[in-house]
Amino acid sequence: MAADLNHDGGRITAGRLMLYALLVLVALYYLAPLYVMLTTSVKTLDQIRDGNLLDFPLAPTTAAWSKAWSEACTGVRCEGLAPYFWNSMQMAIPAVLISSLIGSLNGYVLAHWRFPGHNVVFTALMVGCFIPFQVVILPMARLLGMAELANTTSGLIVVHIIYGIAFTTLFFRNYYVTVPEELVNAARIDGAGFFMIYRRIIFPLSLPIFMVCFIWQFTQIWNDFLFGVVFGGSDAQPVTVALNNLVNTSTGVTEYNVNMAAAIIAALPTLLIYLVAGKYFVRGLTAGAVKG
Repeated sequence: MAADLNHDGGRITAGRLMLYALLVLVALYYLAPLYVMLTTSVKTLDQIRDGNLLDFPLAPTTAAWSKAWSEACTGVRCEGLAPYFWNSMQMAIPAVLISSLIGSLNGYVLAHWRFPGHNVVFTALMVGCFIPFQVVILPMARLLGMAELANTTSGLIVVHIIYGIAFTTLFFRNYYVTVPEELVNAARIDGAGFFMIYRRIIFPLSLPIFMVCFIWQFTQIWNDFLFGVVFGGSDAQPVTVALNNLVNTSTGVTEYNVNMAAAIIAALPTLLIYLVAGKYFVRGLTAGAVKG
C-alpha cells in the first residue's frame, strides 16, 4: 500500500514538473520578442550590425531611448515621441472616463429599469460592437466637421467616446444583472429614485467592472491607429501615428535601437495598466458570465 502511494505520489510530482516545464517553455517563447526589443533598444548600432539578434548587450546604453523620446524624426518634425505621447494621454484619459460612466448608466438602465423596447436597444448596442472602424469614418468626419472639431484632440475624444459606448454598455449590463432585483425593488419601495439607487447601491458594487472598462477602453484607444491618422491633425496625432512615422522616416541609416525603444515607450502605458489592475479585469469579466 505504501509503495503504491509513493509510486502515485511520484507520478503526480513528475506530471507537475512536466506541466511547469511546458509553461516555462511557452512563457519563454511568448516573451522572446519582448527580450529582443529590450536588448536591441540598449545596444549600439555596431553591435546590432555585427552581432546576433539574441546577443546580450555588450555595452548597454540609453542613448536610443533618449533619442526616441525627444529627438527622433517623425516626418518633418524631429521632436521625438514626447509631444505625441502626451497627445494620447490627453485623448485617452477623458475618453475612457466618460465612455465608462455613460456605459455604467446605460447598463444600469438596461439591467434594472425596464422600458418598452429595451431589448431592441440592447440588441442595437450589441450590433454596434461589431461595426468595423472603416464604416463610421465618413459619417464621423461629417459630424466632426459640423461641430468644428476636425483635426483636434477634442474631436478624437468624441470619436472614441461614441465608438466605445456600445462596448461599455454591454459590459456593465451583463455585470449589473447579477445585482439582485429584490435589492433594487426594496430601495424603490423605500422611496429611492433613479440616481440615489445608482449612487448608493449600484456604483459601490462596480469597481471590478469599472476596471474592466478602464483597461479595455484605454487599450483600444491608446493602440488605435486608424482614427488617429484620419481625424488627428498635425498637432493632435496620437503616439501610434508618430511611431509609424518614426519607423518609416529614413535618413540613410535605419536605427533599429531607436525604433525598438520607441515601440516600447508607446506600449508602456497599457502594459503598466495590466500589471496594476489585471486581477480586476479577470474578476469583472467573469462576474456576469453565468447570468443575464
